[in-house]
Amino acid sequence: MSKTHAISTKALTLSEVGSILNGRIQLSEEAVSKIVTCREYLDRKVSQSTTPVYGINTGFGSLYSKNIPLPELGTLQKNLVLSHACGTGPEVPPEIVHLMLLLKVQSLAYGYSGVQLQTVENLITLYNHRALPVVYEMGSLGASGDLAPLAHLTLPLIGHGEAVYNNKRMQGAALLSELGLSPIEFKAKEGLALLNGTQFMSAYGVWSTLHAQRLLSLANLIGALSLDSFDGRIEPFDELVHGIRPHRGQVSVAREVKNILAGSSILTQPKKHVQDPYSFRCIPQVHGATEDVVQFVAQTFLTEINSVTDNPNCFPEEDKIISAGNFHGQPLALAMDFLAIGLSELGSISERRTYQLISGARDLPNYLVANPGINSGLMIPQYTAASLVSQNKQLSSPASVDSIVSSNGQEDHVSMGANAATKLYRVVNNLYSILAIELITAAQALEFRRPLRSSTQLEEFVHTFRAVVPFIETDRLLHDDMVRAEQFLKAYNLNK
Repeated sequence: MSKTHAISTKALTLSEVGSILNGRIQLSEEAVSKIVTCREYLDRKVSQSTTPVYGINTGFGSLYSKNIPLPELGTLQKNLVLSHACGTGPEVPPEIVHLMLLLKVQSLAYGYSGVQLQTVENLITLYNHRALPVVYEMGSLGASGDLAPLAHLTLPLIGHGEAVYNNKRMQGAALLSELGLSPIEFKAKEGLALLNGTQFMSAYGVWSTLHAQRLLSLANLIGALSLDSFDGRIEPFDELVHGIRPHRGQVSVAREVKNILAGSSILTQPKKHVQDPYSFRCIPQVHGATEDVVQFVAQTFLTEINSVTDNPNCFPEEDKIISAGNFHGQPLALAMDFLAIGLSELGSISERRTYQLISGARDLPNYLVANPGINSGLMIPQYTAASLVSQNKQLSSPASVDSIVSSNGQEDHVSMGANAATKLYRVVNNLYSILAIELITAAQALEFRRPLRSSTQLEEFVHTFRAVVPFIETDRLLHDDMVRAEQFLKAYNLNK
């Protein structure tokens, strides 16, 4: 039976998010109380006052000056969701939609958004049954919240849109019937609370950050294997070197790689060369800089997923409803652009190590096959890695430096964080492919160092990998090897 996690006002950690995604969620008593208290407060304010409050009894965006009569406030919110579901492009991957649901529930659970308890409970039902609304990549400017994607996420709650449940695509009304739910009858502000927010950007950012942490460890492990297979030197990893330039990531990577290589007989044999190429010698400096980026980005998203990002915000104890800009995605856009650059550099230096290993240097055969000529060996996987590295460079052009005016000038600066999010997702997946190619190459090169042995950790790593991708004696269909290598990296237990 899957574990159930209580959603409360307690801050989530990124590792908790990773584990929660494999289980179920429910609201804590504290969260229920806060949601109900805020909704009751908002209902009193709406019934007792005709003062215009943005998005509650007014129109939206540049229509903020249009007052809406009390009987039409629910219709206003439903119309908002229907009219804003304007997404297009590819469908958002299911793992991201699942995460969007979790993050939206977490944000609403703080009790500053004014939604009905049933609305949050129905979102939880979608999450727990993995009934995932169909959401589209394109349409958000990342500033008034992720309006279009979150509208599509919301549509099934009111019996509209589409969702995928039990591997079957169905209409929103059919999904509600299947789950035994009734369409939500929105009250004042509810549609806006669901559509305003950064959960599209945040879901992509959290997913990418969790994978970035994994990719960094894999890059260190595979980089160490490449270094040994290339007959590289250990001196560049000496703590004395990094003690006089103590960037945190640099020091950390140097220590980790040195530990991985401990006990290698290849490493301790006499060397014919006094220096290695930068792609080996500067692993601490390059990987370490990316580690520092990952740490910064992780902190940014840790703050974001424990925040309230809709508008306006209700403060029952202070008797205030404040319209502001917590939905603006600038912190996330900058962080995701930064992460894309950092991960692209891991791919760039990885491809250079792959090239060095197949180049015929240091007594290794050209393209790492015993009979080059009739066999092309690992010639073309390096082409593929180079193609992916080049695309990652293009995807690392920052989205956050762009902006465009929308809503008739009312929304005159936007973050473009949604575009930063979707291209970061591609960078992450490309990097898995690049590292898979380096792993195939380094493991192949290691066999030409026999009978010498690498470290115990690396020999065990390669032995496990060989069950998936055997040594290449003669040319074969390498696409299949690359696919299996990538799957291996995504599943490999880094904690053993």
